[in-house]
Amino acid sequence: MRVSIQDLQASKDRGERFPVLTAYDYPTAKIIDELGIPVILVGDSLANVVLGYDSTVFVTMDEMLHHTKAVARGAKQALVVGDMPFMSYQTNAEDALSNAARFLREAGAQAVKLEGGEVMAETVRTLTERGIPV
Repeated sequence: MRVSIQDLQASKDRGERFPVLTAYDYPTAKIIDELGIPVILVGDSLANVVLGYDSTVFVTMDEMLHHTKAVARGAKQALVVGDMPFMSYQTNAEDALSNAARFLREAGAQAVKLEGGEVMAETVRTLTERGIPV
């Protein structure tokens, strides 16, 4: 059975820590999943680590979705989190919602990650109110 956001919240409520590992491809995700790691992040660090960019700023939604699909196919139990790339959510709530939905609908992620601290609180609220785990 796949790890859920509720499972992670329950662990947090009990004061338990849990590991999160990063994967960018099917075989790595499969290994991580078989080891019982509960969360796999498809990080925008894909830009530097796999694609050879000088910065994460250059990775696109299509590249992130492509790699998230591969990871989702390899992970049967772990919760897969897609890291929303630069400017895929910072412009407005509609773009954020549309792009986050693509991670779930097209790529098979169960949650998304975004950065920005307090300034992103409204975006997080918008996404979670519409059923997208952040």
